[in-house]
Amino acid sequence: MKPFPLIATLLLTTLAHAQNTPPDTIYLHGNILTGAHLRPDDPSPTPAKVQALAIANGKILAVGPDATILKLKGPKTKIIDLHGAFAMPGFNDAHTHMAAAGQQQLSINLDGIKSLAEMQQRIRIYAAKAKPGSWLQGGGWDHTLWPGAKLPTREDIDQVTAGHPCILDRVDGHMALANSAALAAANITADTPDPGGAKIDRDSSGNPTGILRETAATNLVFNKIPSLGPEERTKALNLAINDALAHGVTSVQDNSEWEDFLALEELEDAHKLHLRFAEWMPFDKPLTILKERRASHPSDDPLLHLTMLKGFMDGSLGSRTAAMDEPYSDDPNNSGLPRYQQDNLTQLASERAAAGFQLGFHAIGDRANDMALNAFGAADQVATLPPPPTNPNNSDAHIVTTPSPSDPTPAALRFRVEHAQVLLPDDFARFSSEGVIASMQPSHLLTDMKWATDRLGTERAKYAYAWKSFLDHNVTLAFGTDYPVESINPFRGLYAAITRQNEAGTQTFQPQEKISLNEAIYAYTQASAFAEFREHQKGRLEPGYLADLIVLDRDITTATPQQLLHTKPLRTIVNGETVYTSTANRSAKPTTGTAN
Repeated sequence: MKPFPLIATLLLTTLAHAQNTPPDTIYLHGNILTGAHLRPDDPSPTPAKVQALAIANGKILAVGPDATILKLKGPKTKIIDLHGAFAMPGFNDAHTHMAAAGQQQLSINLDGIKSLAEMQQRIRIYAAKAKPGSWLQGGGWDHTLWPGAKLPTREDIDQVTAGHPCILDRVDGHMALANSAALAAANITADTPDPGGAKIDRDSSGNPTGILRETAATNLVFNKIPSLGPEERTKALNLAINDALAHGVTSVQDNSEWEDFLALEELEDAHKLHLRFAEWMPFDKPLTILKERRASHPSDDPLLHLTMLKGFMDGSLGSRTAAMDEPYSDDPNNSGLPRYQQDNLTQLASERAAAGFQLGFHAIGDRANDMALNAFGAADQVATLPPPPTNPNNSDAHIVTTPSPSDPTPAALRFRVEHAQVLLPDDFARFSSEGVIASMQPSHLLTDMKWATDRLGTERAKYAYAWKSFLDHNVTLAFGTDYPVESINPFRGLYAAITRQNEAGTQTFQPQEKISLNEAIYAYTQASAFAEFREHQKGRLEPGYLADLIVLDRDITTATPQQLLHTKPLRTIVNGETVYTSTANRSAKPTTGTAN
């Protein structure tokens, strides 16, 4: 790769600055992807790859050749030899449910089960150990993986729940199965009307089958379950955090409950929080409560902060509750379940945007995306910008990103659509003109492609999971996983983005929407940082940026798609400290001192 004209100037500036700040740690002999030049218009003087980097006080101090960086060594500097291993910025997952992921590990985990019989067996084992009278909870089941793809019923689980009330979330979180005891506890009978924006499935006699679709229906049961205590919440969060770190994720943008945020604050205060969180708040909460919560925690805290308000426009394709402009191709009497009337949505969005909140709307169906764009178009007329985060001692940051937080355009508000799975053809241009971010989860396609065309029909499928179309319209594309709906493993997402094939490589979905690996990495690091107003702090390995990086078992820039899919992190570093090391790690060992 040809050197860039400003590299020498950059190195001289870095060295002059670093002479007064000896590094805590130097990583040498690496194959380090800095994040610079993932996009061809990147003006940064930093090379795309370097051999070494220095870290001081949790930030990148310098990057460059081994010999240059080694000159910065101080008497207490640790030197860690990467032995040629590949390193890169840590992933920033733009959409997670960390508390739910951890709680799923502590309950009946039905992730990946292949039949009703397997579901029943897991419930039976768990019920046998449960305390008398306690609720059974869990989730992760996906009936589309089962022979016949038939939805389970309350009778199917009544026989294995041993009298316990039980409710089990479907993998997408937009449908749940309750047994007879749980329905009785919630007083759900044949006479119970469907809540607004939700549905209670019924048999031919009008009795509930146990299937509850969307939050207004599932909450009839969940509201009867005692809340988790602080210790249980903390335990669940730590399980999910450790899972994220083990997969090379150093930041998450998360949708959990307020009580979980308070648990995260306690972890931070105890210096036990090792993953960066941008926590969302519920769009529907009264504005006074949202303002109080926003004021309760420093907005420029780089480890834990509150960000956007999340609202739900619809459900999911897997549950056939995503709001569609036309009926489902495989369910012609069903167009999904929109959660709002447009006028009410627009009013709420405008009030919250005027109060300086970033807005993010879950929208999967084309009708839901259209509703979100309509609301954004009105809200940006009255919106004020959230205060930009301060970034002290970051004068050496070289990122160039538009728009800046002071840009008085709709794009500066960074409104987001979460998922954006199916669009009307004209709405790509509307995303672009409104500056709306498409926060998407490419690994969803690995699960959905086996039935997506059946749900949508061949014409609508052309505008589904359309990553390249968004980029062609200059829309910011931020990637995540929707963990625990999908594994938090970012390499599955990269694989899906560049291949649009299932993991076996036997099926392809709309291959014209593939994107390049550089584009996918950018979406999973720098663009996701932009989506939370943190593009000047993380996503790149350049002087002044937070020292969040990962060491991998292979160079993903030269790996085949199958090799990429099976990539494993060897080391995860957050704020300059090693917070995860693989037991299989045979590289990246310190040559002096001890690794953090």
